[in-house]
Amino acid sequence: MKKISSVVILFICCIWCSVQEHEFDSEGIITGIDNRECSCCGGYFIEIGDSTHRFETVPPGSNLKLENPDFPIYVKLDWHEDPNACLGDEIIVERIERK
Repeated sequence: MKKISSVVILFICCIWCSVQEHEFDSEGIITGIDNRECSCCGGYFIEIGDSTHRFETVPPGSNLKLENPDFPIYVKLDWHEDPNACLGDEIIVERIERK
């Protein structure tokens, strides 16, 4: 009986953890489109904290649409630095949502 109770409690904890919504790591402001003409340019400028970064695409499933955008756009996001960055300011957005 003790073993069954432990399994049930573990099962409930797993379900609770998977249902619980993950908070975002950062907040940012998308300030505009990078219209510069160079081989490493393009995408969107985003301010996160005291730094300005650039990103290329919004991941699927996001509620953020960037066709005909009205800047600034306040967002919550999960991201990491692009390991293949050309200019050094590129990031990869893993998850993003309009605030």
